[in-house]
Amino acid sequence: MTGGISPVSLTEAWFDWAIHLAMAPGKRLELIDLAAQQWLRLADYVFRNVQRESLDGSGPCACVESPPNDKRFCDSAWQVSPFSVIHQAFLLQQEWWHHATTGISGMTPRNERLAEFASRQILDTVSPSNIPVFNPEVTDATLREGGRNLVRGLGHAMDDARLELQGGRPPEVDEFRPGVGVALTPGRVVYRNDLIELIQYAPVGEKVRPEPVLVVPAWIMKYYILDLSPHNSLVRYLIGQGFTVFMISWRNPGPDQREISFDDYRRLGVMAALDVVGDIVPDRKVHAVGYCLGGTLLSIAAAAMARAGDTRLATVSLFAAQTDFEEPGELSLFISDSQVAFLDDLMWEQGTLDSRQMAGAFQMLRSQDLVWSRLVRHYLLGKPTPMFDLMAWNLDTTRLPFRMHSQYLRQLFLRNDLAEGRYRVDDQPVILSEIDAPMFLVATETDHVAPWKSVYKLHLLADTELTFVLTNGGHNAGIVSGPGHPGRRYRIDSRAAEGAYRAPEEWEATTKDQEGSWWPRWANWLGERSGPETAPPPMGSGAYPVLDAAPGRYVLEA
Repeated sequence: MTGGISPVSLTEAWFDWAIHLAMAPGKRLELIDLAAQQWLRLADYVFRNVQRESLDGSGPCACVESPPNDKRFCDSAWQVSPFSVIHQAFLLQQEWWHHATTGISGMTPRNERLAEFASRQILDTVSPSNIPVFNPEVTDATLREGGRNLVRGLGHAMDDARLELQGGRPPEVDEFRPGVGVALTPGRVVYRNDLIELIQYAPVGEKVRPEPVLVVPAWIMKYYILDLSPHNSLVRYLIGQGFTVFMISWRNPGPDQREISFDDYRRLGVMAALDVVGDIVPDRKVHAVGYCLGGTLLSIAAAAMARAGDTRLATVSLFAAQTDFEEPGELSLFISDSQVAFLDDLMWEQGTLDSRQMAGAFQMLRSQDLVWSRLVRHYLLGKPTPMFDLMAWNLDTTRLPFRMHSQYLRQLFLRNDLAEGRYRVDDQPVILSEIDAPMFLVATETDHVAPWKSVYKLHLLADTELTFVLTNGGHNAGIVSGPGHPGRRYRIDSRAAEGAYRAPEEWEATTKDQEGSWWPRWANWLGERSGPETAPPPMGSGAYPVLDAAPGRYVLEA
C-alpha cells in the first residue's frame, strides 16, 4: 500500500515541520508577505500580457520560470492565455511551498528536505498539466480528434490495470527477452554457483589484450544493461576494442536465499569470479569494472585484496558507484532508521524485497518523468510509448535478499562505515586508500541514485592515480551512451597518485566539455595499461568447462 515507503518517517517529518513552523511567527509573516507579493506579480503579469496580446499578438514574458529540469510547460500552447496564467499561477504556488518548507529554524536537515520533497510530490498531483481542461495540448487533441484520444487513453488505462492485477508485463517486452532481442553478444557460461553465473564472451579477432576485463554489475538490476542491443552494448564495444570480457550474472534470489549476506556477494561473486578468470587466463592481472552497487562491492573487494597483499587487479573502474554515503542525494530521504526498520519488517515476512516495494521511492524521485508525463501522454493524449530495449530492461526486475539489503542500508547508507573506516572483511578494516591500482571513475550529471558529487568523494578516500569522468545523462542512460549516440558529452581529467585535491565545483568549472561518448577514452585508458596483443584465451578451462550458451539461466529467472 505504501510502495515500500515508511509512513512513520513521513509523519515524523510532517510533525517536525508543523511544530517548528507554528513556533516561528517571523517565518509565517514572511510567507504572508511572499504570498501578497506573488499575487501582485501575477496580477501585473496578467495585465501586461493582455496588453501585449491585444497590441501585437506577441507571447507573454514569464512571471516565474520553470525549474531547469521541468519540461511540463515547454510547449508553445502554454504561452497563450488563459493557459499561460494557469501555469504561471501553479509555478508561483510551487515557489511559495518551497519557501514554506525550508529555512524553518529548529527542523532537522533531513526532515526539512523530506518536507520540501513531499510538498513537491503533492503539488505535482494537481499540476495543470495533469488536468485535461487546463492542459492546452490535451484540449487541442480532444477537439481535433473528437475525443478519440481519451477513448484510446481509457483503453490503455484498462490494459495497464489488468496487467497490474495479474502481475504481468506488457506483451511487447517479449521482443526484448535476453538472448532474443537483447543480451545477444556471443559467449558461454563457464562457471555457476548458488549466487552467480560467469559469462565469458567470444573474441572477434585473432588478437586480444592479454589482461581480461571482469565486469561486476549491480544485483538490484539484471546484468544486460551493459549488453543491450548491439548498437549500445558496452560488452560488444569492449570486445571490438580487443579485450577479453567476463561478466557476472547474479541470481534473482527467492525466499530460500534470505540469509545471503553482503559479504557473500563479495566472496561468491567478485572473488569467485576472479578465481575462475585467473584459471582461464593465467598469470595475467585483471581490469575490474563495477557498476552502481556492483561498483561499491568492487571497491570493498579491491581494498580487502590490497590489505591481504592480493595484486591480481591491474585497474579498477567504477561507474555511477558511491563509496561515501554521507550525501547520497534525494534517495537518502527514503533511508532512515525508521525506513530501514520498516523494510526489515517487510523483508522478514517475505525473505526478500521485491521490485514493487523498491519502485515507490525511485518513481517519486523522478515522478514528473516516470509518473505524470506518462499519465498525460499515455492516458490523456492516447499516445502509447513504444517499447525499447532500456525500457524493457527496466521492467525485468529483481529481488534483494533480507540479510544483504539490511546490512547494506545500515552499514553503508546509515552509518557510512566504508568511508569512515569501520567496514570490515575477515575481521580486517577496509581502507580504500590502500588500493594502489589505477582507478577510472564515471559519474552522470542527473543521477538520482548516485549523485555525481557523492561519487566524486572517492578523491578524498583514494590515494592512487584517479581519472574522473562526468557525463551528461542519468544513472542508466549516462552509462549506456556509446559512440554515435546523439547529444552526448563529457568532461574528463586525471589526478596523479597522492595528487592535490580539487573541490567538485572547482573541477567542474575548470574541466572543459567534450562532445561524444566517453567509451573510447575509457578503452584507450585500459589499453594504455595493458600489454601487447596476444592470442585469445580458450573458452573455459579444464577446471571450468563451458556449461551453457550466454546469456545463461540466472538472467531468465523471474
